[in-house]
Amino acid sequence: MTERELQFTPPAAHVARLRALAIVGAAILAAGMYWAPQRAWANLLLAGYYFLGIALAGTLFVAFQYVTGASWSVALRRIPEAFASLVPIGGAAILAVVLFRPSLYAWTADASLTGFRKLWLSLPFFRARALLFLALWTLFSFLLLSASRRQDSDGDFRHTHSNARISGAFLVVFAITFWLASYDWVMSLEPDWWSTIFGMYNFAGLFSSGLAAIAVVLVYLRERTSLRHIINEDHLRDLGKLVFAFSTFWMYLWFSQYMLIWYANIPEETVYYVQRQHGLWAPLFLLNVVLNWVIPFFALMPRVNKGKPGFLLRVSLVLLVGRWLDLYLMIAPPFAGTKPSLGLWELGGAALLVGGFGLAAMAALRRRPLAPTRDPFFVDSLHYHA
Repeated sequence: MTERELQFTPPAAHVARLRALAIVGAAILAAGMYWAPQRAWANLLLAGYYFLGIALAGTLFVAFQYVTGASWSVALRRIPEAFASLVPIGGAAILAVVLFRPSLYAWTADASLTGFRKLWLSLPFFRARALLFLALWTLFSFLLLSASRRQDSDGDFRHTHSNARISGAFLVVFAITFWLASYDWVMSLEPDWWSTIFGMYNFAGLFSSGLAAIAVVLVYLRERTSLRHIINEDHLRDLGKLVFAFSTFWMYLWFSQYMLIWYANIPEETVYYVQRQHGLWAPLFLLNVVLNWVIPFFALMPRVNKGKPGFLLRVSLVLLVGRWLDLYLMIAPPFAGTKPSLGLWELGGAALLVGGFGLAAMAALRRRPLAPTRDPFFVDSLHYHA
């Protein structure tokens, strides 16, 4: 199969719909920054953190495959690579919040902070950390993609070895930096509450939703492009296994955090869940578990379901909605009060997220052939059977 046959041209109608979504969402949030600034900026934080999470999940997926020497995923690697190229865009949304709306974080106006908390939650250090984290993630994504592009030209196996080394370093750096970033950007919205498992919990949600996004795009491309001759049912089944596994991993961490706080019953810790389990928050609290684990677990438990494109697509879409709800429950309560605010500003943030990510992902996928045909493991991946 030639590279020309593997070029992707997105349908004009789909591009137009995504562009309309992005424009409408951006216009709503822009208006919200005047009429309801706290909610609008909180929704920009949610959209940016979600966007960045899927982009980082793409880099992580690629890194895991190189480190483990996996060949099965080579045929679908262009999708997570496209996601990885979007790290700077997601990072820009986070930086907009950090630089232009630090008042979103209550601790910026708290003069009572002392000791290490005063040092860590100082605005200059907070901004410097954000810049450092985003610069490191962008650098590693760039290095991985650059070596992959060079291999497209010469097919040299050395690029695979190089990316394996880069991936190992990235995984170590990511583990530390994302753990700290999740504390900075999300947990510190409520600076009097803390959880030592919060970073791992955020990683589980990030990677689970990233795998779901890869599955959605893979099924979309398989139905509309020459990838249908490359991606077989076994590729889909193994991707479905990962979606199933990390959804369950998310549930394990969700339960671990909740159970330990519930059992200890320490007021400084339970305050986080008290608000989220009362009033109109309670149905959303339960729905979060249903969307992120109950539905994916029972739907993907049968082996045959994991390899069905339409079935995997629907379950992955449920997980992506669940990820939005999970982040909403982390970010919105400090600003919404006793009842959730699900209205125009939240709709605008969601529209900007879907439209913006869809447009950026399609643009990234257009730049290179949909399969790395000169990768030394491509033939193995092409004839892969689970």
